[in-house]
Amino acid sequence: MSTYPGLYDTGSDDMARMTGSWLSGPSAALPDGQRKEQAYQGENLGLPKFGPGALAPTPRRVAAIFIDWLMCLGVSALILGGNVGGSISTITLGVWFVVGVASVSLFSFTPGQLCMGIQVARVDGPGRVGFVRALVRTFFIVFVVPAVVTDVDSRGMHDRATGTALVYSR
Repeated sequence: MSTYPGLYDTGSDDMARMTGSWLSGPSAALPDGQRKEQAYQGENLGLPKFGPGALAPTPRRVAAIFIDWLMCLGVSALILGGNVGGSISTITLGVWFVVGVASVSLFSFTPGQLCMGIQVARVDGPGRVGFVRALVRTFFIVFVVPAVVTDVDSRGMHDRATGTALVYSR
């Protein structure tokens, strides 16, 4: 018998309360006050199910960032000339950051997103993404984890923080 009552009692209500906040399953990711799951991703954001303006799937987003990275790697190799050494990764990240911020703030898409037919759109109201949102969004993507942790709409933490989403452009 333990001197701490209920210490090894894993079937108690206390254990259910403690684990329920993070082991509640998919419904735990629903926005506050919402009990029913949405019919499709983006429904709660007011986005269409299909066509332009619908949320872009993960494979397209991954392909777009892969295209952007390869393009920036090529530009970095041109900057360094034939002396491609250990600094190419740092220069590639810098080029990718500048291209991402500039192109998303000016055009709402990066070159890779243009190739994949997707763009960054504001979900909190009409209008352009703008420089500050593009800067914060790209800054968060640099750390990878915010882009990988997603919600029920498959929007990463970087998109939630900036009020944006990647949607089909055509």
